[in-house]
Amino acid sequence: DRTEIDGGIMEGGGQILRVSTALSCLLGLPLRVRRIRAGRSQPGLRPQHLSGLEMIRDLCEGKLEGGEIGSTEIIFTPGKIKGGTHIADTKTAGSVCLLMQVAMPCVLFAASPSELHLKGGTNAEMAPQIDYTVMVFKPIVEKFNFTFNCDIKKRGYYPQGGGEVVVQMSPVKELSPINLTERGTVTKIYGRAFVAGALPIKLAKDMSSAAVRCIRKEIRDLYVNIQPVREPDDQACGTGSGIIIVAETSTGCLLAGSSLGKRGKNSDKVGIEAAEILLRNLKHGGTVDDSLQDQLIIFMALAKGVSRVKSGPITLHTQTAIHFAEQLTKAKFTVTKSEEEDPSKDTYIIECQGMGMINPNL
Repeated sequence: DRTEIDGGIMEGGGQILRVSTALSCLLGLPLRVRRIRAGRSQPGLRPQHLSGLEMIRDLCEGKLEGGEIGSTEIIFTPGKIKGGTHIADTKTAGSVCLLMQVAMPCVLFAASPSELHLKGGTNAEMAPQIDYTVMVFKPIVEKFNFTFNCDIKKRGYYPQGGGEVVVQMSPVKELSPINLTERGTVTKIYGRAFVAGALPIKLAKDMSSAAVRCIRKEIRDLYVNIQPVREPDDQACGTGSGIIIVAETSTGCLLAGSSLGKRGKNSDKVGIEAAEILLRNLKHGGTVDDSLQDQLIIFMALAKGVSRVKSGPITLHTQTAIHFAEQLTKAKFTVTKSEEEDPSKDTYIIECQGMGMINPNL
């Protein structure tokens, strides 16, 4: 009995595919996904979605029908999740971080340790930058009681990609729930502004200074340390630039703002954009930023027990992830306005009674 998924509702993008195929793989549920990415200007599978699906298929020795670029419908029949080495290559600047998002929940419940070789763009538009994954996502998601290693072998930028990241992780018996409801106070702000390829280090310095000036207007008493970096030529493919700024709090929360440079975009503007995103994420009083919110949903759904996360306004990505996690698992989510906050703040508590997934292999 196949579960039917409408890939065109709500957020209508690749995230629906990632959440539903990962859960299909974990729960052994055959799936049909229709209207794939119907909400996008170029609907259907793009190279990064296809390489992610093929990796999941190989991870669990499953079957995939309709796996072509541009396809708007797939049928996926999962098998048994196994560890070992798996390669996913978008052959474009498609995001390695999105490949990681689809594979990681699956390999946590594999029979043995896994090594994922993910190739594509490390710093791509419309996706978390690899720096975000390492600096923010990794330390927070590891609170679910697992660890992983993420080694950036080579950075790759739009349009050709060419980056490579190796992720190593061991399976777990089950995931612990998380409780991220105390924001604490901001204790430090740090980050990196990078250039690679044909761009001069001056641009990284400009991004960094503009970001620091912008943050200074709101937060005067903290030292802001944003390192300008030129990526070594042998560790970067193509030309790119960008910045990530992270705020760390007294309770161990990490919130960030990031931005990418592109042709014709002034480097001061790139720095200011990242600083403004960070400041906006700090203003709402939540313990997670907009980019992390939806990435935690699948882990909350799989964990054993009740997870609670305080966040700012609930993004459409998060609403979509919750919808499909509830459709496919026995997890139950509730989202309520946080009462103890100052009423002018838009703060919410996302609570989840997890399904308590147990690794049958361990």
